[in-house]
Amino acid sequence: MRHDLDHHEGQRVSRRRLIAGIGSVGLAGLLAACGRDGGTVTTSTGETVSPQATASTSADLTALFAEAGTCTLTASTTQGPYYFDADKIRSDIREDREGTRLRVAVRVQDSEQCGPLANAVVEIWHCDAEGLYSGAEAQSSGAGGAQGGGAPGGGTPPSGAPGGTPPSGGPAGGTPPSGAPGGGAAPGGGSEGSAADLTPTDDKRYLRGAQVTNSDGIVEFTTIWPGWYRGRTTHIHAMVHVDNNRVLTTQMMFDEALNTKVYAATPYSAHTGRDTFNDNDTIYADSMLMKVVEDGDGYLGVLNFSVDSDQDGA
Repeated sequence: MRHDLDHHEGQRVSRRRLIAGIGSVGLAGLLAACGRDGGTVTTSTGETVSPQATASTSADLTALFAEAGTCTLTASTTQGPYYFDADKIRSDIREDREGTRLRVAVRVQDSEQCGPLANAVVEIWHCDAEGLYSGAEAQSSGAGGAQGGGAPGGGTPPSGAPGGTPPSGGPAGGTPPSGAPGGGAAPGGGSEGSAADLTPTDDKRYLRGAQVTNSDGIVEFTTIWPGWYRGRTTHIHAMVHVDNNRVLTTQMMFDEALNTKVYAATPYSAHTGRDTFNDNDTIYADSMLMKVVEDGDGYLGVLNFSVDSDQDGA
């Protein structure tokens, strides 16, 4: 069953054809329209629209965000080898992927003023229950050779990732990727790692999407609980854009008790041999843990992102 429920949000976009009266609108067009002066974009149907931010914040999120972190500058991490502009401005990113429903809510705050940051664009992307990334299924299965080091799904673990059983309670040996906590890179708007944007090798775009923050600085996505692959703990990648600048590239993690519970059920239970957990992952930091609660037939996870929106180092 497909989950493309919002036809407006699911319209295909293209980075190369922007606000031209024909064609579609890509991330670059969305970023332009979400700048401080506002603006409109032209969709693939020829309709001129103003990008709509996530709806007003629901009551169930308010209390959770109070427990989900502070205005301390969020640590920046490597973007990994599988990021690209996915041409999908939407809140429901599941498409045909099976898995436990996960509602993700992110609040973007300015690190200096500790206030909500409206009209920021937040992208998220992650692997499916089998450890595969859309746009890079061959590489992430280990069949096509990974870019940027490492291949999920049974390939060689990323450089610096553990290859066996680590010492209890501590990270494994090896050098953390550039931009990882403890790796010497500045948090927030600092180094995003050395990985270049991927050139997609297939036309799949599941589990990728972007949304615009509302007046409370919040975006929401509907996805599935991410799967895992060798050399990394369970995670979701995220990137924040403000005024056409990438101001934060980071990751979101999950409590291991919940990972264990989710992975005991189908379709996750068919994927065995997990070798990397929070306590031996080279990127994991406690500040990346989402606050997660049960939400109907799935879960709701929230996290605050505190960004250096003007990139002045503060």
